[in-house]
Amino acid sequence: MKKRTGIFLGLLWLTSLIVALLPGAAIAQSSTVSFASVGRAPLGAFSAVRILGMRNTDFEILLWAVVLLFSFIFYVYVSLAVQTIAKKTNTPNPWMAWIPIANIFLLLAIAQKPAWWFILFLIPLVSIIMAIIVWMAVAERRGKPSWWGIMLLIPVMNVIVPGYLAWSK
Repeated sequence: MKKRTGIFLGLLWLTSLIVALLPGAAIAQSSTVSFASVGRAPLGAFSAVRILGMRNTDFEILLWAVVLLFSFIFYVYVSLAVQTIAKKTNTPNPWMAWIPIANIFLLLAIAQKPAWWFILFLIPLVSIIMAIIVWMAVAERRGKPSWWGIMLLIPVMNVIVPGYLAWSK
Protein backbone atom coordinates (compact mmCIF):
# COMPACT_ATOMS: atom_id res chain seq x y z
CA MET A 1 0.00 0.00 0.00
CA LYS A 2 2.84 2.41 0.86
CA LYS A 3 4.56 1.65 -2.44
CA ARG A 4 1.37 2.40 -4.37
CA THR A 5 0.91 5.65 -2.44
CA GLY A 6 4.52 6.64 -3.17
CA ILE A 7 4.08 5.99 -6.88
CA PHE A 8 0.80 7.94 -6.87
CA LEU A 9 2.38 10.92 -5.11
CA GLY A 10 5.34 10.81 -7.48
CA LEU A 11 2.99 10.98 -10.45
CA LEU A 12 1.13 13.87 -8.82
CA TRP A 13 4.38 15.73 -8.30
CA LEU A 14 5.48 15.11 -11.89
CA THR A 15 2.11 16.24 -13.25
CA SER A 16 2.24 19.39 -11.13
CA LEU A 17 5.74 20.16 -12.38
CA ILE A 18 4.70 19.72 -16.01
CA VAL A 19 1.60 21.88 -15.55
CA ALA A 20 3.68 24.58 -13.85
CA LEU A 21 6.45 24.65 -16.47
CA LEU A 22 4.44 24.13 -19.68
CA PRO A 23 2.96 27.64 -19.96
CA GLY A 24 6.38 29.21 -19.36
CA ALA A 25 7.89 27.14 -22.17
CA ALA A 26 5.08 28.16 -24.52
CA ILE A 27 5.54 31.86 -23.71
CA ALA A 28 9.32 31.62 -24.05
CA GLN A 29 8.96 30.24 -27.58
CA SER A 30 6.64 33.02 -28.69
CA SER A 31 8.22 36.38 -29.39
CA THR A 32 4.92 38.18 -29.94
CA VAL A 33 3.29 37.70 -26.52
CA SER A 34 2.70 41.09 -24.91
CA PHE A 35 -0.08 43.46 -24.01
CA ALA A 36 0.93 45.71 -26.90
CA SER A 37 0.47 42.92 -29.45
CA VAL A 38 -3.12 42.37 -28.35
CA GLY A 39 -4.00 45.95 -29.19
CA ARG A 40 -3.56 49.44 -27.89
CA ALA A 41 -4.95 50.10 -24.44
CA PRO A 42 -7.53 52.86 -24.08
CA LEU A 43 -6.30 56.25 -22.91
CA GLY A 44 -5.57 56.22 -19.20
CA ALA A 45 -5.04 52.47 -18.84
CA PHE A 46 -1.26 52.75 -19.12
CA SER A 47 -0.92 56.48 -18.51
CA ALA A 48 1.28 55.76 -15.48
CA VAL A 49 3.70 54.07 -17.86
CA ARG A 50 4.00 57.23 -19.93
CA ILE A 51 4.36 59.44 -16.84
CA LEU A 52 7.16 57.27 -15.45
CA GLY A 53 8.88 57.24 -18.83
CA MET A 54 8.76 53.47 -19.10
CA ARG A 55 8.18 51.51 -22.26
CA ASN A 56 5.20 49.16 -22.34
CA THR A 57 7.46 46.12 -22.19
CA ASP A 58 9.19 47.42 -19.04
CA PHE A 59 5.83 47.97 -17.40
CA GLU A 60 4.65 44.50 -18.43
CA ILE A 61 7.72 42.90 -16.89
CA LEU A 62 7.24 44.88 -13.68
CA LEU A 63 3.53 44.02 -13.58
CA TRP A 64 4.18 40.31 -14.07
CA ALA A 65 6.92 40.35 -11.43
CA VAL A 66 4.55 41.91 -8.90
CA VAL A 67 1.78 39.43 -9.78
CA LEU A 68 4.19 36.49 -9.43
CA LEU A 69 5.50 37.79 -6.11
CA PHE A 70 2.01 38.14 -4.63
CA SER A 71 1.00 34.75 -6.02
CA PHE A 72 4.03 33.14 -4.40
CA ILE A 73 3.33 34.83 -1.05
CA PHE A 74 -0.31 33.70 -1.18
CA TYR A 75 0.71 30.13 -2.09
CA VAL A 76 3.14 29.94 0.85
CA TYR A 77 0.50 31.38 3.21
CA VAL A 78 -2.22 28.90 2.16
CA SER A 79 0.22 25.97 2.20
CA LEU A 80 1.36 26.82 5.72
CA ALA A 81 -2.27 27.18 6.83
CA VAL A 82 -3.33 23.83 5.33
CA GLN A 83 -0.25 22.11 6.77
CA THR A 84 -1.03 23.54 10.23
CA ILE A 85 -4.67 22.45 9.96
CA ALA A 86 -3.54 18.95 8.98
CA LYS A 87 -1.20 18.76 11.99
CA LYS A 88 -3.89 20.00 14.39
CA THR A 89 -6.43 17.46 13.08
CA ASN A 90 -3.87 14.62 13.15
CA THR A 91 -4.23 14.00 9.42
CA PRO A 92 -1.36 11.96 7.96
CA ASN A 93 1.09 13.52 5.49
CA PRO A 94 0.69 17.24 6.26
CA TRP A 95 3.61 17.97 3.90
CA MET A 96 1.21 17.33 0.99
CA ALA A 97 -0.01 20.91 1.48
CA TRP A 98 3.00 22.09 -0.53
CA ILE A 99 2.29 19.95 -3.62
CA PRO A 100 -0.24 21.68 -5.94
CA ILE A 101 -2.61 18.81 -6.75
CA ALA A 102 -1.91 16.72 -3.68
CA ASN A 103 -3.08 19.53 -1.40
CA ILE A 104 -6.64 18.94 -2.63
CA PHE A 105 -6.34 15.31 -1.53
CA LEU A 106 -5.02 16.53 1.82
CA LEU A 107 -7.99 18.90 2.23
CA LEU A 108 -10.33 16.01 1.40
CA ALA A 109 -8.59 13.89 4.04
CA ILE A 110 -8.86 16.68 6.62
CA ALA A 111 -12.57 17.09 5.80
CA GLN A 112 -13.00 13.29 5.91
CA LYS A 113 -14.49 13.21 2.42
CA PRO A 114 -13.87 10.44 -0.16
CA ALA A 115 -10.86 10.84 -2.47
CA TRP A 116 -13.01 10.47 -5.62
CA TRP A 117 -14.39 13.96 -4.89
CA PHE A 118 -11.16 15.19 -6.52
CA ILE A 119 -12.81 14.51 -9.88
CA LEU A 120 -15.53 17.00 -8.95
CA PHE A 121 -12.84 19.65 -8.44
CA LEU A 122 -11.97 19.33 -12.13
CA ILE A 123 -15.44 20.47 -13.28
CA PRO A 124 -15.39 24.29 -13.65
CA LEU A 125 -18.41 25.57 -11.69
CA VAL A 126 -18.79 22.49 -9.53
CA SER A 127 -15.29 23.06 -8.15
CA ILE A 128 -16.40 26.29 -6.45
CA ILE A 129 -19.25 24.50 -4.70
CA MET A 130 -16.99 21.58 -3.78
CA ALA A 131 -14.37 23.93 -2.31
CA ILE A 132 -17.02 25.54 -0.12
CA ILE A 133 -18.33 22.15 1.03
CA VAL A 134 -14.83 20.89 1.81
CA TRP A 135 -13.83 24.06 3.68
CA MET A 136 -17.10 23.87 5.65
CA ALA A 137 -16.14 20.36 6.72
CA VAL A 138 -12.60 21.53 7.56
CA ALA A 139 -14.07 24.28 9.74
CA GLU A 140 -16.28 21.76 11.54
CA ARG A 141 -13.31 19.48 12.03
CA ARG A 142 -11.43 22.37 13.66
CA GLY A 143 -14.42 23.00 15.95
CA LYS A 144 -15.56 26.19 14.21
CA PRO A 145 -18.99 26.95 12.72
CA SER A 146 -19.44 25.56 9.21
CA TRP A 147 -20.38 28.97 7.81
CA TRP A 148 -16.65 29.78 7.73
CA GLY A 149 -16.54 27.69 4.54
CA ILE A 150 -19.14 29.92 2.91
CA MET A 151 -17.00 32.94 3.77
CA LEU A 152 -14.65 31.88 0.96
CA LEU A 153 -17.06 33.55 -1.49
CA ILE A 154 -16.31 36.98 -0.02
CA PRO A 155 -13.21 38.42 -1.74
CA VAL A 156 -11.05 39.42 1.24
CA MET A 157 -12.33 36.68 3.52
CA ASN A 158 -10.95 33.97 1.24
CA VAL A 159 -7.52 35.09 2.43
CA ILE A 160 -8.50 35.27 6.10
CA VAL A 161 -10.39 31.94 6.42
CA PRO A 162 -7.44 29.53 5.99
CA GLY A 163 -5.35 31.48 8.48
CA TYR A 164 -8.17 31.71 11.00
CA LEU A 165 -8.86 27.97 10.79
CA ALA A 166 -5.15 27.18 11.10
CA TRP A 167 -3.95 29.47 13.85
CA SER A 168 -7.01 30.05 16.05
CA LYS A 169 -7.57 28.01 19.19
